[in-house]
Amino acid sequence: MGMMNQPSALENILITTKVEKVINWSRATSVWPMTFGLACCAIEMMAAGAARFDFDRFGCGIFRASPRQADLMIVAGTVTEKMAPVLRTLYDQMPDPKYVISMGACATAGGPFYFDNYSVLKGVDQIVPVDVYVPGCPPRPEALIYGIMKLQQKIMREHPLLGARLAAQKAAADLQGRAPEPSAPVLG
Repeated sequence: MGMMNQPSALENILITTKVEKVINWSRATSVWPMTFGLACCAIEMMAAGAARFDFDRFGCGIFRASPRQADLMIVAGTVTEKMAPVLRTLYDQMPDPKYVISMGACATAGGPFYFDNYSVLKGVDQIVPVDVYVPGCPPRPEALIYGIMKLQQKIMREHPLLGARLAAQKAAADLQGRAPEPSAPVLG
């Protein structure tokens, strides 16, 4: 009977933190990527999600097929002029806050195909704002995992409810004295 009245060791532990940090931690550790593989970088993206490299360790292992269920777009491969409006439409359908990783030389700067081809876009950042660039041709799965880790660090520093882009858009609108536009993302 004397044992029941004694407090356990777990009852004396008190954890304090800010609500913003908890929200950012939960958002950073549960990033849901959307598949947008366009060329050879998509094979490396798939390998990063497979058992050997395992995206699930970072909370982003299940690739979503719908933009309405994803908050991260990994653009892996060559973006052509014909694919650019489709990419932008899918980006606009994603809920806020949303993020973009440009994976590989083709998505970042047109790659080796840009100079000899009129139909290749010089970089996905001309269509959507990019948060993290992953260099390489094609980059290894470890590089994409490192890019995910950098994105998680960026999410941890953001405003928990607005995100970086919406907070910048709100600040710019406050400077101009008008309400922010909900669908126009701020590049940067």
